[in-house]
Amino acid sequence: SKKMERGSDVDNEPVLHIVVVGFHHKKGCQVEFSYPPIIPGAGHDSNTLPEEWKYLPFLALPDGAHNHQEDTVYFHLPPLDGQQKCVYGVSCYRQMEAKALKVREADITRETVQKSVCVLSQLPLFGLIQAKLQLITHAYFEEKDFSQISILKELYDHMNRSLSCTALEGSQICLGNSKTLFTTIVLILFKLILLEKKILFYVTPVKRLVETLMTVLSLFPGIIEHGLADSSHYQPRRSISEDFSSPEIISADEESLSMSTTDITNISKELEGRYDVSDQPDQSKPCNTTLDTHYLQPHAGSLLDSECEWETLEPHVMDEMEGKVDVAHSNMFDTDSGLPITVQPQSATGQGMLTSGLVSGLQEDQYGLPLAIFTKGYLCMPYMALQQHHLLSDISVRGFVAGATNILFRQQRHLSDAIVDVSKSVDEARIQIHDPELRKMLYLSTADLRFADYLVKHVTENKEDVFLDGTGWEGGDEWIRAQFGLYIHSLLSSALQQDHERLLADYGTAFTSAWKITHNYRVWISNKHLAMASITPGHPFQGQYSVADVKIRLSHSMQNSERGKKIGNAVMLTSRSVVQTGKAVGQSVGGALTVAKSAMSSWFSMLAQPTAAVSASPQSAD
Repeated sequence: SKKMERGSDVDNEPVLHIVVVGFHHKKGCQVEFSYPPIIPGAGHDSNTLPEEWKYLPFLALPDGAHNHQEDTVYFHLPPLDGQQKCVYGVSCYRQMEAKALKVREADITRETVQKSVCVLSQLPLFGLIQAKLQLITHAYFEEKDFSQISILKELYDHMNRSLSCTALEGSQICLGNSKTLFTTIVLILFKLILLEKKILFYVTPVKRLVETLMTVLSLFPGIIEHGLADSSHYQPRRSISEDFSSPEIISADEESLSMSTTDITNISKELEGRYDVSDQPDQSKPCNTTLDTHYLQPHAGSLLDSECEWETLEPHVMDEMEGKVDVAHSNMFDTDSGLPITVQPQSATGQGMLTSGLVSGLQEDQYGLPLAIFTKGYLCMPYMALQQHHLLSDISVRGFVAGATNILFRQQRHLSDAIVDVSKSVDEARIQIHDPELRKMLYLSTADLRFADYLVKHVTENKEDVFLDGTGWEGGDEWIRAQFGLYIHSLLSSALQQDHERLLADYGTAFTSAWKITHNYRVWISNKHLAMASITPGHPFQGQYSVADVKIRLSHSMQNSERGKKIGNAVMLTSRSVVQTGKAVGQSVGGALTVAKSAMSSWFSMLAQPTAAVSASPQSAD
């Protein structure tokens, strides 16, 4: 009966529970309040949790929380018995001095009180929930009496009334700003996720971490809205003592292979996969001609719809279906290029309805999106507690996109395929990859560099416009997501063509070969998506190689490589020296020019050896 009661609540209410997590000086992190009670029949102040949710206190009250006055956490919980979908958690943390409390309980022995207020929801409306929860958490602390729980019960009732009618829209999902983290590295992350690799984000504090990770995921059409339902299916360990047992730590001083944006942009000619076209397009604009901008609008379908059981297709079945789809779609596309694309917003009217994917089990649109990336053991954990460390090496976990703030995660590089370190600033963000074959897959082609350069220029230009103040369409968050929507639609359309090898070469031959054996590609290609007939195949920035491409590659190398930065510093040193007078002028300028000449010679030598630029050891060379 308890299961039925819980299942009834799940079906009817988008918000499952409001939870308060506190730090006890003897017991550590624990649940202090839940409404409705997490365990049916238990009291609101019960500390007992279902086995599946035993990591909840450590997720809601993150590592190093005492270092910040307040913080925000997004996290995912596995479904409980009888449920099928991921539970989305948003937690707002605050701390205050104990002496400021009006009512101080006996077990408060420390100088500060640390608590988090959490919302556990069935809808991934992270941004909207955070905005409301932050205000309520502030008001809850202002009471200075944590026994006053009426405000929390009111929050539960209010959210269930308001969220029930809320459409899953991009602006409601995540409050992260795509423009603040937009560099060429984002396209590399986009490809890494398509390849379903083990990706660890290392960013501090937690709010910056979760917003960075979720903003990257928001570039995939429909992923956050409908593609995370199966993203947290894992089994916790039986006892807390087993969660973390002094894993082997790799020294932080050990020499590592790190990949900056420039390492990936240095591509050998054989990896370019170029081909000539009759007309050379304007390199500053996309080349495709038509695009259904359906994906620019949110889907009105509810996340609470029924879900199919997963089906596993054998590889030979997939191969047969892929051949059939290619033939069926081969005559449906017009590959002639014409005017450049302009992606503009479109009204929600006339949208295709969401349907439950027969293979993926996800709610899919008419293009078969979202892709079935976070399924079959590929996890998405915006924040990962230290107690969940074992999941990195769990044999039932085939991959993950996870976020962490504890340095122990970053030091264990052998458990991840890629570590995204944005601990300093976005401009200094780096991706550490130790597998030379994976590095080869991620080399950005000329068309990819044009695409990235086009985006960066538009984002930068609009960011500096004080009149638009981020409200304009072009260069804004939705515009960025629209461009990546175009990228993935064009990639999928190209895969359906008879001459798909030629078309996919612009995305990187090594990358597309690896992508075609991923689970998400095999699931997508196993079904026919007739709406793809409206998407023009080929890379949006395909075309002949030109001098403009040399400038783009040179620009990326100058801005991101260590040698390029040395040249920039040398030039700045020269500029400052010129304004000096007398004897100091000659000496300073002469010294600066010597540094610049040396750096320039070394850097051009590096350009002449593309394989050495991306290989930190002899065995990683092609």
